[in-house]
Amino acid sequence: MKIRRNNIAKDPRLNEQIRIREIRLIDETGEQLGIMPTAEALEMAQSSGLDLVEVAPTAKPPVCRILDYGRLKYQQTKKDREARRNQKVVLLKEVRIRPKTGDHDLEIKSRKVKKFLSDGDKVKVTVRFRGREMAHPQMGRQVLEQLLQHLAGIANIERMPDIEGRAMTMILAPGKGMAGGSA
Repeated sequence: MKIRRNNIAKDPRLNEQIRIREIRLIDETGEQLGIMPTAEALEMAQSSGLDLVEVAPTAKPPVCRILDYGRLKYQQTKKDREARRNQKVVLLKEVRIRPKTGDHDLEIKSRKVKKFLSDGDKVKVTVRFRGREMAHPQMGRQVLEQLLQHLAGIANIERMPDIEGRAMTMILAPGKGMAGGSA
């Protein structure tokens, strides 16, 4: 059984569910018919084969509209489906490197980061430290700075490098030069 908890986008009240004495009525053409008793408005809606739908329950008096509720729901789901289709989900990709990563390997990693950024995704760059490498966090910071030089103008630093346990992480977002970027 599905339990609803304070769902803001819940379905509006319609027809007999509207229990207030007077409402402000709008007909199917969008013309305001003024304030009238709910029973009379419901009668008008039923005589035209449509529904009485509460569109502004917080107004004084509440605003109701005469319309085809099934058609309204169909159009709303169609609009929601279209909005979901057009939205871009930004993923957080991760690239791991070591403090002693060579220059050529760093170039390859930077190409991978460029590809992720051009797809519009954010990239988490992690420098992993092992053993005594933890005594030299400046080496990891230098590697991250070298990577940033390869990505100059392409990436924006969203989170500066900081150490978390045995790893130094930095988060990059697409910059001005990227198709999926916004800066």
